[in-house]
Amino acid sequence: MQVQPVLAALRRHRLATLLIVMEIALACAVLCNACFLIANRVQQTGLQSGVDESSLAELTLTGYDPAQATDLNARVLDGLRTISGMQSVSVINAVPFGQHAGTAGIKLSRDAQKSAGVVDFYVGGPGSFEALGLRVVSGRGPQATDMSAVADFLPKSAPVLVSRALAAHLWPGADPLGQVIWCADRPYRVMGVVDHLARPAGGEGGPDTREWSVFVPALPGENLAGVYLLRAAPDQLDRVLRDARERIAKIAPEVVVDSLGSQTLPQLRDRYFRDDRAMAGMLVGVIVALLLVTALGIVGLTSFWVAQRRKQIGVRRALGATRGDILGYFQTENFLIVGFGIGLGMVLAFGINLLLMTQYELPRLPLLYLPVGALVLWALGQLAVLAPALRAAAVPPVVATRSV
Repeated sequence: MQVQPVLAALRRHRLATLLIVMEIALACAVLCNACFLIANRVQQTGLQSGVDESSLAELTLTGYDPAQATDLNARVLDGLRTISGMQSVSVINAVPFGQHAGTAGIKLSRDAQKSAGVVDFYVGGPGSFEALGLRVVSGRGPQATDMSAVADFLPKSAPVLVSRALAAHLWPGADPLGQVIWCADRPYRVMGVVDHLARPAGGEGGPDTREWSVFVPALPGENLAGVYLLRAAPDQLDRVLRDARERIAKIAPEVVVDSLGSQTLPQLRDRYFRDDRAMAGMLVGVIVALLLVTALGIVGLTSFWVAQRRKQIGVRRALGATRGDILGYFQTENFLIVGFGIGLGMVLAFGINLLLMTQYELPRLPLLYLPVGALVLWALGQLAVLAPALRAAAVPPVVATRSV
């Protein structure tokens, strides 16, 4: 099939051709970016927290007098440990997918003018590190001698563990063990590195900061109370948490159980990524609707052109053109229209991605999405034009040329 006659025919229908090209360009740009956003959201929902989620729950208490925090901790720990199926109870300030508790900026030296990043500090009492199930990949875990009292929200100085992601950010290519990070005028020396440790409520700097976490061993007290980490077998966790909430009413009737902050970690994860799943579902709906509208536009335009060219089709058939020739003509014509739209759509896709990068801190659109989007649209275009083209090829020459 020669392309020149097809291009000549398209030039005689500039407006209709331009409208379809613009529609396909918009579909290409939206399709590439929407698929990228969906993949990004799905990837985020697979975030590794680094803890043994299926065995952990958080119990959060409010309404108590901070001066009675030490007594409250003692009553809660002693009372909850006797619950059937409870493996451990410990004090902690936050858990992954829960609420912020210790977010602060850090520096690599006391006098540094530039911040090294904003991180989340997990401050945990005795047994909390072991209960979390964190995997140490370098250095060592906390010991009893590492724990000190909390002043404000952190100890004045303490050995800490950092996530592998944070260590790579702070000291790329260097050994993090023995390094010191500063929070205000307080030094914290790194004694170990854990494989993964997600921040309680995401990262302020985008997906790359989701694991900028520091674990600080500390002693429970006035500034470390009210949040408790429960550990039980996965098949008993829901029941253990329910019993713990009922037990609190007896051992500490003066406090209030925070319902949103007293859930299992699987429930916290589900709530945390609820918006991401909703956004991915909405984008899938947008893609389906956009592709449907694009396909209907191609079908409508091709059907219109078939009706307008019945005499031309009849003449060609009378001169010896086969059904395959007629079908190939419309397929080639549509292939070129879709191709023009895809070329323009790729440029538009990068423009939209640059806007998203500027406004929402999204990464750059990978080039892989462009050929995938092009193949989808080309396939869609060829399928959409197939039915009108088959109808055109099926017109008998005697019917098409009756009025010629």
